[in-house]
Amino acid sequence: MKHYLHPFDATMDRYETQAAELLAAFRAGDKEGLRAMRCNLPRFLDEKVTWLPKDMSEDEVRATPLEIADARLALARSYDFAGWDELSAYVAAVTEPDSPVHRFESAVEALISGDIAVLTSLLDAYPELITARSTRICKFDPPEHRATLLHYIANGVEGYRQKTPANAVEIAKLLLTRGAEPDALAHMYGGECTTMSMLVSSAPPAKAELQVALLETLVDFGAAVDDRGRGPWTSPLMTALAFGYVDAAEALVRRGAKIDSLPAAAGLGRLEDARRLLPTSDGEALHRALALSAQDGHVEIVRLLPDAGEDPNRLNPEGLHAHSTPLHQAVCHGRGDVVRLLVERGARLDIADTIWYGTPLGWAIYCEKPEIEQYLRGLEK
Repeated sequence: MKHYLHPFDATMDRYETQAAELLAAFRAGDKEGLRAMRCNLPRFLDEKVTWLPKDMSEDEVRATPLEIADARLALARSYDFAGWDELSAYVAAVTEPDSPVHRFESAVEALISGDIAVLTSLLDAYPELITARSTRICKFDPPEHRATLLHYIANGVEGYRQKTPANAVEIAKLLLTRGAEPDALAHMYGGECTTMSMLVSSAPPAKAELQVALLETLVDFGAAVDDRGRGPWTSPLMTALAFGYVDAAEALVRRGAKIDSLPAAAGLGRLEDARRLLPTSDGEALHRALALSAQDGHVEIVRLLPDAGEDPNRLNPEGLHAHSTPLHQAVCHGRGDVVRLLVERGARLDIADTIWYGTPLGWAIYCEKPEIEQYLRGLEK
């Protein structure tokens, strides 16, 4: 079975058919059917790391008796809805001719596909779309994200909508010129996030090489570069660094973001700033600074931190790959000089991460870092 996406305004009978196909594929042992169930049905997911499938063999998954209700739930969650009832409520609203939900979702589809002509005509006909918000009830935390159109150009919000069209900057300017609020908050990632914080944590605009241009456009229209919202991603600068988008972080600094903490200096590789901020930094700051500098390969800053008392064998802090150590992240990102330095400063080779249970050597093998793999194997002899 090959998973396929329905149009945003598909009728319920099409989802019913797809759910039946999914159940049949699962019962037949089809690999795609098994994967779709395993990755979306809550009974197959870890209770703590809720996106992670449990450690079950394929035979154990296949032996689990499932019914149509299970297939419906898994299918709804594959479209990022909280469940079948929430998908049904959305379908009822979006298939109502000329409803507010249909208008908004039509605008989102035009936006992510780069159809600026359709988007412009929708905004001309329905100016209220510029401040409208999604009404979807999703599987996210919180379930009602209430994203605006501007949030969608930064992040796509729903997983399958995370696309950055080639004319994304032009679309962003259209929305902002029409009155989109650059610092509007949406409910995401357990808190409230601006378009900016979504943009600097998002892979599609970075891969499209438009992340910095979109950032500059937002700032040109008044978006803040300092903290906004609540939760783990209130600081655009620290969010960009946490997700490894150093170019975006540097752009934020050029546009006024302050380097006023040791973790910020560490993530940016600003050695003199790090030395200046180190004496007044607490243990939490040292912890975050080592995680960021190891991940991003800033050897001289990594060198400062164990000397200041930071233990290289602590798991990274929340929001910075907390399932792993600085050594794991240095391995993953191919930072050979940092790997060697951390080992010299006492980083242990036998600590396993808490999700995949892999050692740094295991990560080197999985991440295909042969030079680091060879170095770590040599230490085990």
